[in-house]
Amino acid sequence: MPRYEYRCRTCGSTFEVSRPMAESSAPANCPAGHDDTVKLLSAVAVGGTSSAPSPAAGGGGGCCGGGCCG
Repeated sequence: MPRYEYRCRTCGSTFEVSRPMAESSAPANCPAGHDDTVKLLSAVAVGGTSSAPSPAAGGGGGCCGGGCCG
């Protein structure tokens, strides 16, 4: 289940709420009971590997991956 981060405008605390994606836009009360909250945007890190050859492996000349730079 996704976790959404919120900030309370009344007391300034930041908190997380786990809820289904279908309820992602529903309001959330802060743990202190205030209801003036705003949902924060969270950065998501995605790992993986690139399929592009590295310059050390002899993959291209550097000009946008082309062969214009020797």
